Amino acid sequence: MAARVNKKRSFLFVSKVLGKHIPVNPYTSLLSGAALAVLLYKELVPQSGQQMDKLIQEAVRGLLDPNYAKEAYEKLMNERLTFAFPEPIKFVGFAETATALGHSMYRLFDDGATYIHTTREDIPDLRPVIRFEEEHSHAVDHRCYALNEDAFAGDGPIVLVDDEITTGKTTLNIIRDIQEHFPRKQYVIASLLDWRTDSDEQAFADLEAELGIRITPLSLLKGKIEIQGAPILDHTEYAGQTGNAEHAATSTVEVNQDSPGIIDCHLEKDASTFERVSHSSLSTDGYVNTAPYLKYTGRFGLQSADNPALDAEIARTAERLNQLRSGQRTLVMGTGEFMYIPMRIAAELGPDVSYQSTTRSPVYPHQEEGYGVACGVTYPSPEDSTVRNFIYNVEPGQYDEIFVLLERESDPERMKPMLDALACLGCKNVHVAYFNGLTKQENKGARI
Repeated sequence: MAARVNKKRSFLFVSKVLGKHIPVNPYTSLLSGAALAVLLYKELVPQSGQQMDKLIQEAVRGLLDPNYAKEAYEKLMNERLTFAFPEPIKFVGFAETATALGHSMYRLFDDGATYIHTTREDIPDLRPVIRFEEEHSHAVDHRCYALNEDAFAGDGPIVLVDDEITTGKTTLNIIRDIQEHFPRKQYVIASLLDWRTDSDEQAFADLEAELGIRITPLSLLKGKIEIQGAPILDHTEYAGQTGNAEHAATSTVEVNQDSPGIIDCHLEKDASTFERVSHSSLSTDGYVNTAPYLKYTGRFGLQSADNPALDAEIARTAERLNQLRSGQRTLVMGTGEFMYIPMRIAAELGPDVSYQSTTRSPVYPHQEEGYGVACGVTYPSPEDSTVRNFIYNVEPGQYDEIFVLLERESDPERMKPMLDALACLGCKNVHVAYFNGLTKQENKGARI
């Protein structure tokens, strides 16, 4: 557990499998989504019950034992599950925390599935297919930009994936929006944790009756919680660098190929076959980023036929990054919504590799046994200076090197606060890899 700096919700469950706030074995995170996929298959294909029960046992063993996570994940992936339905099952992951969870759940199915995740980014060239609000969040607006405008068409089930369901209001909001534009009869809500109260569950039953639909909940853990105390609202005590402040006071960083601390790596178009989408984003502070997006992150939708090309490029990228490894203890860090591809790359870098991501969740760092966030650094997002990003639970000397993977590069001045924050982590070597650079900027530094 940890305390949020948020008047709407005072607490945070710090997941040991998600790969967001604390470092994990990357196969553990991938396995958490795969485990949800097994539960889904058992639900939708009842005759598979005995086979799925065995896979669930494998998944549980892997989630509890990081040393078995890779073997368990590979066993689940080798099942090559297929839905014999008239149309694909549609998966939707919630940004930013569940983008990789939803992708890894979808990825277990060899055929007959599509995936898209919501985003907080504003892409003016595209019209959102659906749009809804996450009421308790510090960033409430969610959008879905599907390159295929028929991504939600049809009457097959839609699977909504979130890391945690506390009240379920977010899920009810998106179901209402989808049902208004793309009506159907069946929805599934999948999450690691389900803490809904009896009254919350009744709200789902009421919506089912109102819309004439069926909503099936799936989770790895389900229980009840009781909230005591008030939210932390006084930011004066929250420096955002608790635990790393002493190191932060003396750290500087220069981004060039001669820097012993941070290396600027560019996965350039001529060295990478990741397909791109040429759309600009607009931030609330007026910054227009013209760097292209990667097409198959899930932000714009993808289907099973896209998986082989993505897998091959992930393997090639991991091979190139592995050539830069110089230490034993390595952390691979995803950024914001860009979680699944970095997680997969981390899994293919070999042993002694941990994974986690930056986050926009403001959490109060506190050093006490059993508390979920011991330290952190904060910086304004390169994409939007009005949004603060955070890196939690990285102690000085914890890693020999850190790889930070960013989908898009921003203007160098906007990148500097993030690079300064990375220099505060107390790690000798930090590699910052951009998957594509600005078209009008000269990219300097080590190239891969």
